[in-house]
Amino acid sequence: MSELSRRELVAALAAISAGAALRPTPAQAADAMRRSVVRRAAGDYAPKVYTAHEWETVRVLVDYLFPRDERSGSATEAGAPEFMDTMLDLEPGMRTAHRGGLAWLDHECRERFGTPFIGCTDTDRRAMLDDIAWPDRAPEAYSHGVQWFNAFRDLTATGFWTSEIGVADIGYQGNTPVPSWEGCPAENVRRLGL
Repeated sequence: MSELSRRELVAALAAISAGAALRPTPAQAADAMRRSVVRRAAGDYAPKVYTAHEWETVRVLVDYLFPRDERSGSATEAGAPEFMDTMLDLEPGMRTAHRGGLAWLDHECRERFGTPFIGCTDTDRRAMLDDIAWPDRAPEAYSHGVQWFNAFRDLTATGFWTSEIGVADIGYQGNTPVPSWEGCPAENVRRLGL
């Protein structure tokens, strides 16, 4: 990806502002998850929307949001990047804002660290993300980046929490028969003050 011209950066910022509020509906997310799981299962997932550079950036970035830990796998292991690419393929109106945000992130990293996000050190990446991850503490100059990052984080979370890994991580127990309902446990009723 080449460095953005001033005109391209302004266009990216406008796209972020116009489109960052777009969020998938539950039906759109379910459709994207179903399709991305099928494509992943076929092996060697090739992104339909993201460029090779964007794909690499997304795969690095989502694992900062949902890293592998003792409870579950990472966002990449859960298939969040594939979900996101599929979501953007199914909903073209979301593409410009999300891809514009990735371009903005690279531009800011080049300005601060002399390299795009994926070329930065872990320390530099975390510093950049700290500046856009906390809306109340973010510098005003990064308001567009904050807006984009919030939407990016939401899309990543949707991909993670609707995956098999994410569902297992939260301990979801639905979709199983309950032979009898005993009511709310007495301890919980007491804790709620009922």
